[in-house]
Amino acid sequence: LNHDMTLPEFKFIWYMEYSHRMWGRAVGLAYLLPAAYFWHRGCLSPPLKGRVLALCALVCFQGLLGWYMVKSGLEEKPDSYDIPRVSQYRLAAHLGSALVLYSASLWTGLSLLLPQHKLPETKQLLRLRQYAHGTTALIFLTALSGAFVAGLDAGLVYNSFPKMGERWIPDDLLAFSPMLRNIFENPTTVQFDHRILGIASITAVTALYFFSRKIPLPRRTRMAVTSLLAVACMQ
Repeated sequence: LNHDMTLPEFKFIWYMEYSHRMWGRAVGLAYLLPAAYFWHRGCLSPPLKGRVLALCALVCFQGLLGWYMVKSGLEEKPDSYDIPRVSQYRLAAHLGSALVLYSASLWTGLSLLLPQHKLPETKQLLRLRQYAHGTTALIFLTALSGAFVAGLDAGLVYNSFPKMGERWIPDDLLAFSPMLRNIFENPTTVQFDHRILGIASITAVTALYFFSRKIPLPRRTRMAVTSLLAVACMQ
């Protein structure tokens, strides 16, 4: 399929993959070596030890998942002469695992650096927290759907917005059988779902921002909500 590839073109993709692997291994060392040092010096509390162990295990799992994902792109499929590609399921798992690792690392770091605010548990504050958790789940789901778009090259199917081609709902949205396959394997459906989830995410973040304006919040929390809205609009 790539018989006309030049050596510089091959080097470009080779070094891209090589850099990604080396960076991943550097991340692993950045976790494991300090964790071992602080553990040995007795700097970690029992709850923090459990969290550090979980983070280190997740780093190792992330590397294993990356190998498992790449392996799927090297398997020759006898019934397909398409461009070799990794499994969209494994790609989504690899991305999802990375997001969990990043979020857990950030949460752990901020928990240690910034003391938790002692706020009165009002009904509005509880609702804000629940809504923030729901928005987080929606954003995570949107990111995972993006991995399916990438894995299937679904972004190449339609390049117009807000309509897909000349229609709001494409004709081939449910072309695969059984119907459930469309959600994960039909490029049109995958792109359609990603668009809907993206719009839902930006709507949820905007609503979260305006709801937070009605509640007296600490400066740090207000900055976080405002930053979330800014990043969502940029995204």
